[in-house]
Amino acid sequence: MRLKNVPGCRERIAESEFVVPEDKLKECKGHWREVFDNDNEIHIEIGMGKGRFIYEMAEKNPGINYIGIEKYSAVLLRAVQKMEEEPRDNLIFIRMDAESITEVFDEGEVGRVYLNFSDPWPKDRHAKRRLPSREYLARYDKIIKDGGRIEFKTDNRVLFDWALEELPESAWKADLVTFDLHSQEELMTDNVMTEYEAKFSGQGKPICKYILSRK
Repeated sequence: MRLKNVPGCRERIAESEFVVPEDKLKECKGHWREVFDNDNEIHIEIGMGKGRFIYEMAEKNPGINYIGIEKYSAVLLRAVQKMEEEPRDNLIFIRMDAESITEVFDEGEVGRVYLNFSDPWPKDRHAKRRLPSREYLARYDKIIKDGGRIEFKTDNRVLFDWALEELPESAWKADLVTFDLHSQEELMTDNVMTEYEAKFSGQGKPICKYILSRK
């Protein structure tokens, strides 16, 4: 998700108490519980967009620490503005490219990774950039603790089918796969929607989802 350039957004983000400074990120590796000042489990969303999903998750689950990761400053600024209006003690943001995720989180430091409506990178030469690719699954394997999981939602059926094909080459297996999340009442009970999910489901587009655990 990319927005038009917003003048001064990088500076506003850098000054925000809700965003970890980029030059401090590597120092946080292995010390995120100290950042939150508690021992609660850590869940992260990669490509959080404007933050609707992770903000609501933090509100619903005060006993879990949430970290939202977004690389586009103009998008992240929207989430920062929401936090300025209604802060959440168990939520902070990072502006970074997820490719460096193992430099920021230590082995077993994360309990769950959420991937919501990720960029499909449709050209074949960009396949390694897709967040559910085998390359990224290997990165998640390094930071997710034993018993942790990965959850992925998208409206892009081509991307979803491709993501399923990546699993045999990874350390992960699918515990749940659905090609129409919103048609399954039991799965919708605790479902928290993203901005895109609300938009696309409202247009009648089926939402795909999988939940992964280690093989």
